[in-house]
Amino acid sequence: MPNKKYDASEKLVIIGEIESGEIGVKAAAEKYGITKTTLAKWRRRYKVYGYEGLEKRTHNRNYSAELKLQAVKDYIEGGLSQYQIIDKYKIASRTQLSNWIKEYNRHSSLKAYSGGAKAMTKGRSTTWQERIDIVQYCLAHQYDYRKTADHFQVSYQQVYQWVKKFENGGQDALKDGRGRKKAPEELTEADRQKLEMKKMEYEIERLRAENAFLKKLREFQRRRS
Repeated sequence: MPNKKYDASEKLVIIGEIESGEIGVKAAAEKYGITKTTLAKWRRRYKVYGYEGLEKRTHNRNYSAELKLQAVKDYIEGGLSQYQIIDKYKIASRTQLSNWIKEYNRHSSLKAYSGGAKAMTKGRSTTWQERIDIVQYCLAHQYDYRKTADHFQVSYQQVYQWVKKFENGGQDALKDGRGRKKAPEELTEADRQKLEMKKMEYEIERLRAENAFLKKLREFQRRRS
């Protein structure tokens, strides 16, 4: 049975029907003329990459050498399964991770896939205000750590850690606690207003994308009815 062509918003509708229990995988495959293997791939990509994972890929994903090495170390140390690791670092597949592990075991250097641009492998120093801004941007863009890292020129791992700290302890958890004698970082009133403005901008951007999706969703449902 040949697969039909669906765009990202249509794939998300189908996934939503399955996740809500409205329809089973087998029934969805028959209803929409696609294979169960394809459905499984869509669900995995959506879980790992969000909406972006459902869009047609025109180029290879970029992975920094730092990310590759950290993923391999997580596997070697045995604390996480391969599936947990590819979810954590948004790796395309277990095959991709397995290849990195083989390279590491052969003592090969884990070079970054540049895609025409140099991948950032080191983090940089940031202020408390910057870290709050970075986290807000990442949350507004559906936890897209790579996009956030590229946008602010910090490392993937920095973004990932800051988001987790924020989720566990709020803005105060993002303060730089290095050095006992260092005075706590404080935001001025102007800084707070600036952050609130950026937060509103990110929210507007998120709502604009959501409205565009809902428009496509209604059109898709209208054609299917």
